Amino acid sequence: MKIVEVKSKKDIQDFLELPVRLYKNNPDWSQPLDKDIEAVFDLKQNKFFRHGQCSRFILFDDESKVIGRVAAFINDRTSKKEEVPTGGMGFFECINDRTAAFMLFEHCKKWLSDRGMEAMDGPINFGERDSWWGLIVKGFTPVPYKMNYNPPYYQELFEAFGFQTWFEQWCYSLTVQDRPAPKFYERHAALSTNPDYRAEHLKKNQLDKYAEDFRIVYNKAWAKHGGGKELDPKQVRLFFRKMKPVMDEKVIWYVYYRNEPVAMWVNLPDINQLFRQFKGKFGWLEKIRFVYMLRRRRIRKFIGLVFGVVPEQQGKGIDAYMIIEVQA
Repeated sequence: MKIVEVKSKKDIQDFLELPVRLYKNNPDWSQPLDKDIEAVFDLKQNKFFRHGQCSRFILFDDESKVIGRVAAFINDRTSKKEEVPTGGMGFFECINDRTAAFMLFEHCKKWLSDRGMEAMDGPINFGERDSWWGLIVKGFTPVPYKMNYNPPYYQELFEAFGFQTWFEQWCYSLTVQDRPAPKFYERHAALSTNPDYRAEHLKKNQLDKYAEDFRIVYNKAWAKHGGGKELDPKQVRLFFRKMKPVMDEKVIWYVYYRNEPVAMWVNLPDINQLFRQFKGKFGWLEKIRFVYMLRRRRIRKFIGLVFGVVPEQQGKGIDAYMIIEVQA
């Protein structure tokens, strides 16, 4: 077996096509868009290259067949803040073979060590935590857009090599027909009689207004949580404009107290239900199909992105009030 750094167009294609072979009989896997994967490794598209470095690799067996892939990377902004200089690895895909997997892990370990790192996190993304982050160990069901999916045997490979759980992230789902607990309705009823409170969903023709309301709530509720940073108006407006084509107004909600935003709940349609049909491609034909299917409401699931209540309104039932408003 040998490991080769991804450089040529053929290498890139091998890197993208390996998962297609590994998951060809798995109905729960959705093939990511090639452009989304490649954006991570594009110096012009991924801003993390301004303060970091990244390389990716493919593993060949003795018959020159690709049987594994991985990427290793360093984010200088975060690695230097750790007590132990820490790099990352991700985009791991491999056949169920310890020798093959360990070769990839060892290669990343050495690549990071040669650059001054003393620890390795993975599987993570060379980018924000909202994409390609983590390892599924329970609940192997179709995942949302830009989320990792992996077969169960990956857990054994990671743990056998020596990876340990750093933190757990739990995801939950329910149908819109499921009734929340009675206390949600009680809290909703109590706040509904108070004229100082009102709930409303986003309206696309006032996008900048709702972007600013989002920013206000986020900066109060989340900016100081877990080392986060405040969002600036330009950043949030750009974020909302990027989301606009796939937004459903009826699943993005706000609560106002005396006309000031105090809570928000941002959800998006699960567009992976459509993208999985495109086999990794998103050219003009796929874009036309995507718009058509989106308008025909072919999506039956929405995904929660962020939920927040400003500190001074927490503990008053604002969350329950907003959830029942959305359900209604």
